[in-house]
Amino acid sequence: MQKYVATVGGGVASLRLTEAKAAKVGPGEVRVQVEAVSLNRRDLMILEGGYPVAPGDFVPVSDGAGIVTEVGPGVTWKVGDRVVASFFPDWHFGDPRSDTTARSLGTGSLGMLASEVVLPANGLVRAPTHLSAEQAATLPCAGVTAWHALFEVGALKRDGWVLLQGTGGVSIFGLQLARAAGYRAVITSSSDEKLARARSLGASATVNYRTSEDWADDVATLTGGVDRVIEVGGSGTLEGSVRAARPGARIAIIGGLTGFEGGVSALDLIFRSLHLDGILIGSRSMLEDLSRFLEATGIEPVVDQVFPFARAADAFRTFGENEHFGKIVVTLNPGKP
Repeated sequence: MQKYVATVGGGVASLRLTEAKAAKVGPGEVRVQVEAVSLNRRDLMILEGGYPVAPGDFVPVSDGAGIVTEVGPGVTWKVGDRVVASFFPDWHFGDPRSDTTARSLGTGSLGMLASEVVLPANGLVRAPTHLSAEQAATLPCAGVTAWHALFEVGALKRDGWVLLQGTGGVSIFGLQLARAAGYRAVITSSSDEKLARARSLGASATVNYRTSEDWADDVATLTGGVDRVIEVGGSGTLEGSVRAARPGARIAIIGGLTGFEGGVSALDLIFRSLHLDGILIGSRSMLEDLSRFLEATGIEPVVDQVFPFARAADAFRTFGENEHFGKIVVTLNPGKP
């Protein structure tokens, strides 16, 4: 089998394709032939040394989809089943705990950027039947994070406003899920072209933060104050998210594209009864709920570009340019571009 190995902090240049002996399948495990993986900001941050993981070599990428080719004792999956791997193989349901989130894919030897992987059977979910492998591979991190932020941290009234920042994987998933659930979405970007694409997906309002004098004030004016924020920017955008929110709103903090340091006024949070929710991806049950919702609504994840397995480094470089709309995917399927 083939797998990519990289060095934490070594950058994209440390990615190297290697030949490896196939691992044995033990009790409670399955072998999965990987068909596609999708990239997330965390994957690039680990490569660049900006994410808190153990140093050394590792197999990159957390998100992947494939076909079961071998099952160990005590497993109910069947050879030929199409599956998606949960980000945290040990977090099945309920609140996160230190023991259930200790292992995650895309660190150490548990990476999906390989021709095949051996994984715990109870960390897998059946792939939605209407999705290709390339589309299904986008679900475990970006899809589940958006689902968690919208549906797992407090109810949102129908027609409520959701603020989405940028047009990366989580934000575009958030847009699609919000519209399907009957919410209104306002999305920000520095690109008018991307904002036009967001409107074609159902965004009710858009703001170009590069040309706006104050994007947060513009969002508040357009919406009367948003009910939910999927906060991906971190320290550079959190204060604006607070100003764009209505009293009583919830701000789901899922990332730090502009950094993780900094803060907001405690008085703003208190006097406006705002809620800050930290979102740590999500559990297997959330992935199951997301998959059922996608099947019921027919939503197809937005895949911007697909790279062949041999060009995985190019996929990472393109991802790092931050010009994509939706997801960037690496395919292992023969005949894919």
